[in-house]
Amino acid sequence: MRIKACNQNQLKGQYRSFVDLAFNPMSHALDVLGGITAEQFLTEYWQKKPLLVRNALPEIIGLLEPDDVKELALEEDVSARLIRQKNKDPNEWHVKSSPLTKGDFQKLPNLWTILVQAVDHYSFDVAELWKKFPFIPQWRRDDIMVSYAPKGGSVGKHFDFYDVFLVQGYGHRRWQLGQMCDESTQFIPDQPLKLLADMDVQFDEILSPGDLLYVPPGLAHYGVAEDDCLTYSFGFRMPNLSEMIDQVSDKFAENALLKNPLVDVARQQTANIGEINSTEFSYLKAELLNYLSQAPEFDAAIMSYMSQSNYPNSIPEPDEIAAEDLIEIIGTGYQLMLEPASKLLYRTQVDGLDFWANGENVCISKSFENQLKQIADGQSIAFDENLNQPEYLEDIAELLNNAVVMLLPPN
Repeated sequence: MRIKACNQNQLKGQYRSFVDLAFNPMSHALDVLGGITAEQFLTEYWQKKPLLVRNALPEIIGLLEPDDVKELALEEDVSARLIRQKNKDPNEWHVKSSPLTKGDFQKLPNLWTILVQAVDHYSFDVAELWKKFPFIPQWRRDDIMVSYAPKGGSVGKHFDFYDVFLVQGYGHRRWQLGQMCDESTQFIPDQPLKLLADMDVQFDEILSPGDLLYVPPGLAHYGVAEDDCLTYSFGFRMPNLSEMIDQVSDKFAENALLKNPLVDVARQQTANIGEINSTEFSYLKAELLNYLSQAPEFDAAIMSYMSQSNYPNSIPEPDEIAAEDLIEIIGTGYQLMLEPASKLLYRTQVDGLDFWANGENVCISKSFENQLKQIADGQSIAFDENLNQPEYLEDIAELLNNAVVMLLPPN
């Protein structure tokens, strides 16, 4: 399911503004940040303290209606949660995760909330809003979650381990911010959500449509709907070491040579046969760390992990297309852009750019690197005569067939 196709003129306008910023995005005063520069925001606020900006994203108003979000929550491949508070005891919470059915929305209590993950994967208009944050790299993006709640609905007092920009898209929500929390913070026991018992309220404001609130990791926050409302959460998440280690381990397991035993240390007679002595232990540790520091699998594992989509079920399965099929639409107004559900990253190497998309290494012709870099950097490319070269069309067909990029038709 796709929600709305974006207006072509709007897309071109956003593309132009992004290109303007690309010359020096850090030194421009940005409306989304209340007129301060990205450099100032990253220095003074990012991962440190909250920022409230009134009317920061007026273009978000009316993008989605509550019914859009409720309908999307029912889609088979969509990740969603329905959170309910019992009428007789609002402190008793219930959570149901997708798949959700129409029956789940019948006989609801007074207080409830629906959370839909990765709405940017299903709406071109919503996906375009990432371009309002050109100062944060793409690999830090998690998703754009949208929550709907009637008056009084919330997800409780909590904190997150990631950066989030909360933007009001419809209705009003009251936000309270409190103390900083960490791994040692205690939660209310026997609840399906990680809820805080108390909050030392230091901020109390009502957000109207278009308003933005940046909340750094660890900061306690509590949002309650003042009326029927939609809130967009632009999440920026860092990877965790556990998953990175798992990915590296999986790559190492594919190397048969690593299953051969190590060469033994220069062995001397020992009186304590149950002991691993310090020399032996240091040798084993050094062998492992030395290999890690230079292993070819290591870089590949990290890039594979970093380029994986957090919601792979939302990646579409496109119809197969051949390079010659593309010729007939060249110059007809199509735009080549990143598939919203996919993730495309690159590294600068000595011999060129190394591209990764959705966990896989992307092999393209050397001459197409600059165009694919532009797409990875958030730009759209006109599908015109400049791309009418056999090797370009072969690359584009392969990228289309793997749902890395897409062709947006003209209005």
